[in-house]
Amino acid sequence: MSASSLVAETVWKSIDSSRSGTVTEEQLSIEMHSLNFLFGKNFERATKIVDQRGVKKISGEPSGRSVFQVVGESRRKEEYLCFPEHYCACYSFFYDIVNRGEQLSCKHQLAARLAASLGICIEVKVPDEQLAQLLSTI
Repeated sequence: MSASSLVAETVWKSIDSSRSGTVTEEQLSIEMHSLNFLFGKNFERATKIVDQRGVKKISGEPSGRSVFQVVGESRRKEEYLCFPEHYCACYSFFYDIVNRGEQLSCKHQLAARLAASLGICIEVKVPDEQLAQLLSTI
């Protein structure tokens, strides 16, 4: 794991703890600036997606397994399935992260992680069978 990845993980954990009330607004603001520094324009774009309520967390029942569905920024408003720490179905994930190794995460992964950390995802519950069908499209 790179130094940038380790720093990012530390910041994410701090933001996660903000939901329990142990982090002040000032500390949260500092953490957000840190993420902006680490991820640049991808983080700025991710915050716009979160602000527009573009992140759904789709959870299967009864298993509790989940995947995120994140709206893109294009006019077509495509939705991408992603696992915030590991995968996104968007073109940028394959081009900038997998092929070129230039980024740690795409904007959809960042949006999903930020919305989940702040507890502001749109929560959708579906039967496990429906979740499996959705995942089979990846």
